[in-house]
Amino acid sequence: MKAEILCVGTELLLGDIVNTNAQYLSKRLADLGISVYHQSVVGDNSERLKKEFEESFNRADIVITTGGLGPTPDDLTKETGAEYFNKEMVLHEDTLSKLKLHFINTSKGELKGNNIKQAYFPKDSLVLPNDYGTAPGCAIEENGKLLIVLPGPPREMKPMFENSVVPLLKKYSSEILQSKVLRICGIGEGIMAEQISDIINNSTNPTVAPYAKDWEVTLRITAKSDTEENAKKLIIPVENEIRSRLGTHIYGEGETSLEAVLAELLIKNNLTISTAESCTGGLIASKLVDYPGVSSVFMEGAVTYSNDAKIKRLGVKEETLEIFGAVSEETAKEMAEGIAKTSETNIGLSTTGIAGPGGGTSEKPVGLVYIGLYINGITKVKKCEFTGSREMIRRRTTITALDWVRRELLEQYK
Repeated sequence: MKAEILCVGTELLLGDIVNTNAQYLSKRLADLGISVYHQSVVGDNSERLKKEFEESFNRADIVITTGGLGPTPDDLTKETGAEYFNKEMVLHEDTLSKLKLHFINTSKGELKGNNIKQAYFPKDSLVLPNDYGTAPGCAIEENGKLLIVLPGPPREMKPMFENSVVPLLKKYSSEILQSKVLRICGIGEGIMAEQISDIINNSTNPTVAPYAKDWEVTLRITAKSDTEENAKKLIIPVENEIRSRLGTHIYGEGETSLEAVLAELLIKNNLTISTAESCTGGLIASKLVDYPGVSSVFMEGAVTYSNDAKIKRLGVKEETLEIFGAVSEETAKEMAEGIAKTSETNIGLSTTGIAGPGGGTSEKPVGLVYIGLYINGITKVKKCEFTGSREMIRRRTTITALDWVRRELLEQYK
């Protein structure tokens, strides 16, 4: 079966709202073994929407819409769907009762006016209840075509899809798609692709697809079979081969994050950490505290932006700053050691660099960063040269620093 996603709303076309619904629906349809080859966005206009229905149903068996189910006159998705299938709009008594109760409970008074239109649906359609809003969805099946109409707000659309649409769609697919996501850091997409190019190019079932985002790469291994168990069996040998080639570049799988993996390593090995940040301005500490429970190992984060702060808070020597400068291997080393000593932690992590856009010289250009890492008496410094905007340099420094700590811990605490 082939499906198309049609998101309705002028606000989407104007860029006022980010269209996350299409991404979510595409992923979930793939999980169900239903292919999606087209996505569209159309404004709140009945004629244009009807034309989209015609074009979509020429290509696909299933069309799923989001948006246009509210009480205002320009919410026309249900009405246009009814017109497309030559069906009249009829009152759904159960929905009407729920709407009346909602208005009473929320002290909005009596249900009237345009709000009543949310209780009308195309004749013979299946009404999909909305437990998180006032606009139910519906499904219309006619002549081998299926139109599924869902609300626009994700907090309403997602539970409606999971609770009502998934059971409906399962009968349209005899195959199951199962995916495994590997998360990769510390290696560029191009180099990674070279190392596993034969796997990517020659795999048909499962397929292997790389995606790059925010200086990380994900590999999605997707297998198709009659059962979830059989699909997982197809994934295992491909995953094992990829792991054997990429090694510790693979930091996790699924929906995990680099900071979560690092936090778990610290907790597992009972290692405490503190951070001293200059150019990153607290981004590393912020990432670490995203992980619940990290307070047992993350003791302190200091933003020592000025030279005076580096001296007073971390004990960086004045002569070090005078001779080598704030952006130097020597300063990064003393920063990492200083924060570990004063915070009494096993690990001290520091950053100092030139994030730009100004402040660079021929000897120390914008993007030059030093990362210091102290672990149980041993200090190392990594020199990095990044490009891009101020934000990009700071974010890339943060990711590089977290990944470096992860790799060091994997090596020392095997």
